[in-house]
Amino acid sequence: MSRVGKTPVSIPQGVTVAITGQNVTAKGKAGQLALTLADEVSVEMKDGEVLVSPRDTTKRGKMIWGLSRNLIKNMINGVAGGFRKDLEINGVGYRAAVQGKNLNLQLGFSHDVIFPIPEGIIIKCDKPTSISISGADRHLVGQVAANIRALKKPEPYKGKGIKYDTETIRRKEGKKK
Repeated sequence: MSRVGKTPVSIPQGVTVAITGQNVTAKGKAGQLALTLADEVSVEMKDGEVLVSPRDTTKRGKMIWGLSRNLIKNMINGVAGGFRKDLEINGVGYRAAVQGKNLNLQLGFSHDVIFPIPEGIIIKCDKPTSISISGADRHLVGQVAANIRALKKPEPYKGKGIKYDTETIRRKEGKKK
C-alpha cells in the first residue's frame, strides 16, 4: 500500500478543481493547469479534498497511485501560490538581464547567450548576478532552471558558472609550485 497515495490532497481557498473522467483541472490565482491521469488509478472529490485510489493491485497500479497523488498536489499548490527557483551567477564579467521575452546571458563566451523564456514562466533579474524563475508548473520551473544552469555549470577550481542558490560547490585545490 502506498503511504503517499493514501493521504488526500486538500484544496486551499481560491482554488477550484474539476474532475472529468481521467482529466483533472485546477484553476487559481497563479494560473490554470490540467493533467490526464493513467487508467490504473481513479480520482474523486470528497469534502473539499481530492482522493486518488488504485483500480487494480498490479505493481504498475501501485506505482502510479502515489505518483498521481503527488502530481495533483503539485498542480494544486502551483495554481495556489506557484513555485520558484533561484540561480546565482559567479565569475568576472558574468551577468544576466531580461530583454522582452528573452534572457540575455553573458557567460564568458565570445557571444551573448540568448535563452527564450517559455510560456507560463516568469524570469526576473533583480541583480545582474541573480536569476529568479517562477511559475505555476513545478516541472517546467525546475526544467527551465536546469537548462539555464547547463549553459555554464560551475567549475570546481574558481567556482565560476551558474549554480542554484542552495547549491554548494566543492572546491578543489589548484596547482602547487
